[in-house]
Amino acid sequence: MMPADSMRFLDMKWRIDGSKRHSAFRIPQFLEHVRAVAFAFTCLFIGASVAWASDGAASLTQVARQVQPKVVKIYGAGGVRGLEAYQSGLLISAKGHVLTVWSYVLDADEVTVVLDDGRHFVAQVVASDPMTEVAVLKFDPGKEEIPHFDLSATTKAQPGARVLAFSNLFGIAVGEEPVSVLHGVISAVAPLDARRGAFSTNYRGEVYVVDAAANNPGAAGGALTDSQGRLLGMLGKELRSNVSGTWLNYALPVAAFATTVDDMLAGRFTPKELKDADKPANPLAFADLGIILVPDVVNRTPPYIDRINPKSPAAAAGLRPDDLVVMVDTQVANSCREATRLIERIEHDAGVRVGILRGEQFMEFTLTMKSDSPSKDTTPATSDEKKK
Repeated sequence: MMPADSMRFLDMKWRIDGSKRHSAFRIPQFLEHVRAVAFAFTCLFIGASVAWASDGAASLTQVARQVQPKVVKIYGAGGVRGLEAYQSGLLISAKGHVLTVWSYVLDADEVTVVLDDGRHFVAQVVASDPMTEVAVLKFDPGKEEIPHFDLSATTKAQPGARVLAFSNLFGIAVGEEPVSVLHGVISAVAPLDARRGAFSTNYRGEVYVVDAAANNPGAAGGALTDSQGRLLGMLGKELRSNVSGTWLNYALPVAAFATTVDDMLAGRFTPKELKDADKPANPLAFADLGIILVPDVVNRTPPYIDRINPKSPAAAAGLRPDDLVVMVDTQVANSCREATRLIERIEHDAGVRVGILRGEQFMEFTLTMKSDSPSKDTTPATSDEKKK
């Protein structure tokens, strides 16, 4: 029997301070799926422990409890259907620095970091890098000791190596519950050739491709370690392979972001602008779709729709004036300027998913210049429709 505190899975009642913003999935069917997944994880964990012990390696349970306190749960923007309001992060200093992926979750007035022991802290974004899509947060731990990863003491792994993935996938862990653990192997070390919607990833370097369902909702920013608990990399966002079209399970090696993170911590980081070469020769524009945004008068003018041109793809899809554009494909658009930049990175004839807020309802519309009948999708793809 495993120790009672070695692996606990929740009954999924989402009890983090009773806050509704962390309760995006109060749905019986979802809870049933999560319980089933949790049970499967437990079985895999027990089986992996036996295999681990037979190899003469350190106890899997011991390694898990050593690493879990270094992984945090992050809560921020989102919380509506299709936009999870949570992800994972890595503690990288005793001063409260957290490494995670840059996403819409961090685009909030208040980002909450929850430690393994249940302590809550409000964190601020220190810096983010659009090329590797990593971000560093900072909270004040006071005089308390904070266990953390040492990025200078990490290691590398080769295909076939056994690994562990630590993250808050599906938001299973809240409060003082430890994050989830998956056991797998590295199936390849290869350049990342992937996309989110119509966007190709900015990072094209090598990643660890993992034979485990590690990159599910909430897992981004989690840790990939070797069998001894030494950090190998950080779990990335959910991406589809440009080669196979399947969902990828992968992690960015520490070497891909260590120098950038060091510069962020030292206060000398200056983000690189995306190159013009990354833009298509014939870029799309909101006007091509029949969308006219409000005038961009301040630094972060909210991207409200001022008007819709008649007989345009946007009009046919059902977009309306006063809709607030919040996403272009899977990228957050927090201003008119950012929304315009994102749309210009898409080929003129490619389809684009535009996420909007209409009142308090999040809706998605798929627009394309190729078809006279663009589609509206008011029920975005759920986690069950993605890879498991």
